[in-house]
Amino acid sequence: MSNSIPPQFILLIGALLIPLFRGKLKLGYMLALPVFAFYNYLQMPEGVYWTFELLDFKLIFGRADKLSLIFVNIFTVVTFIAVIYNIQARNNLEYFAGFLYAGCAIGMVLAGDLITFFIFWEMLTFGAVLLILARKSSRSMGAAIRYLLVHIVGGLILLSGIILHFKEFGSLEFGYIGLNHLSSYLIFIGFGLNCAWPILHAWLPDAYPEASIGGVIFMATFTTKGAVYALMRGFPGEPSLLWIGMAMAIFPIFYAVLENDLRKVLAYSLINQVGFMVVGIGIGTSLSLNGAAAHVYCHILYKALLFMSIGAIIRQTGKVKATELGGLFRSMPFTAVCCMIGAASISAFPLFSGFVSKSMVMSAAAEGHYTIIWVALLFASAGVFHHAGIKIPFFAFFSHDSGIRVKEAPINMRIAMGIAAFLCIFVGIFPNQTLYKLLPFAVEVAYEPYTFAHVMGQGMLLIFSALAFTLLLLSGIYPAEIRAINIDADWFYRKGGRLFYSFFDYSLNGINTFAHKTFIAGATASICRAAKEGPAKAIIFLLTPYWTLTGNNSQQQAVKRKNLRRQIEKGSFPIGITACLAVLLLGILFFF
Repeated sequence: MSNSIPPQFILLIGALLIPLFRGKLKLGYMLALPVFAFYNYLQMPEGVYWTFELLDFKLIFGRADKLSLIFVNIFTVVTFIAVIYNIQARNNLEYFAGFLYAGCAIGMVLAGDLITFFIFWEMLTFGAVLLILARKSSRSMGAAIRYLLVHIVGGLILLSGIILHFKEFGSLEFGYIGLNHLSSYLIFIGFGLNCAWPILHAWLPDAYPEASIGGVIFMATFTTKGAVYALMRGFPGEPSLLWIGMAMAIFPIFYAVLENDLRKVLAYSLINQVGFMVVGIGIGTSLSLNGAAAHVYCHILYKALLFMSIGAIIRQTGKVKATELGGLFRSMPFTAVCCMIGAASISAFPLFSGFVSKSMVMSAAAEGHYTIIWVALLFASAGVFHHAGIKIPFFAFFSHDSGIRVKEAPINMRIAMGIAAFLCIFVGIFPNQTLYKLLPFAVEVAYEPYTFAHVMGQGMLLIFSALAFTLLLLSGIYPAEIRAINIDADWFYRKGGRLFYSFFDYSLNGINTFAHKTFIAGATASICRAAKEGPAKAIIFLLTPYWTLTGNNSQQQAVKRKNLRRQIEKGSFPIGITACLAVLLLGILFFF
């Protein structure tokens, strides 16, 4: 048993106590949580910790190996950066959601069984939904509802697979699964939805741009990277992941080139980068799996940096469209430099973090003679340089001068961006002393990214990509930045959902309304009238002969009828009649 406290519970329990603090004490407390979690991560040697028995199931909250620990490392690091960046939110709900999200992500990668994994996996959704709602707009409300519905469906698919897996194998241990049974296919699809596979991806560019300025840092870190971890754990070497990853790396390029909203450009770029990781998992060698893990680490840093840069622009200008920005380098030079460092990293410039991780996946594809995959990744590398490496800093900070003059981003945002920018450069220059030490899989020969072939090949690719962008822009062929709505796969469930609802609203609800008016409301009204008037008429009919025989004249009978009817309708039967009715009812019950 490890003497350390589970890092996930430090963040989860700590999140509940945030509202108790105020001012600088709150800031110090929130910064201390990821620092304390990181310290406890350092105290965790490899092994299995924090196991509990529940209903004959063994729940494992701490399966520490090199694969899970590299994810814990970067998750706590980016949480610390996000807290600094998000200081000025002054929103306890947003703070709570961020730590909930981070704690569940760490708990998910440390889970040693499928039940524990699933619990934390599903709790991720609630953290993300709260961060989208924190934007407090009608668009964020719609995006949060769609995000919730999509991930509930994905969670049900995953849960079905886990139940069938337990029924088939009698074990809930989370290890290699492989595609061989219905249960494994369901688990595979459940992981794939959170990984933003093609067709299943539309929730990501729909939701991420609508999240709060600081919340999107958490969102860009945990959901998709948690799914990458799950695929690495359960499906390494699965051949279908090669083609899925290749599609992920290619198709977002075209959306990103056309997109006007810069946060949506980054969302599509995120899918593109996750495609490289999925390809690495599909190749399944030690080099490719290390490349996937390394690319997760580097991608989290530079993607957080890019989202922070655009978030600083939104905070200072209130704008995020490429058509509305430009010339901000004069007003926000520090943010511009940080954005360009993030752009260089995602484009895999030598001496930046993306180069030392992406080249591992490319080398693994070349060594495995996956020629088509290698060419596709080469094209995707050029594409990401176009839409993320050039387009975002160019249209935000340079391009035409929009005339917007604002102050530089607040000091806390600059500190957070500065830390992320420093790490992007530091990891890129010293990968052997930093990143490669954390990689999960042993290799016979240490990988060296800075060979003449790697540097020259990537350098030539970047030069020709920049030249192509310039020529396309000058010739007018490059798609203009215009205000438009680009249709994606979410069109089917947005429109289809409305048609589905309308169909059943007019059909089933129409039948229900007709039946209610015809049979229920009409019958109920008739029964009520009968119950109200029937006894009065029946009793008066039976008593009329008695009144006649006893000599009551017609006028007296009329008065008695009127009084009796009034009493019965009010529910106040004469005691004699009430007793007779009670005896009659008891007799019926006794005989029948």
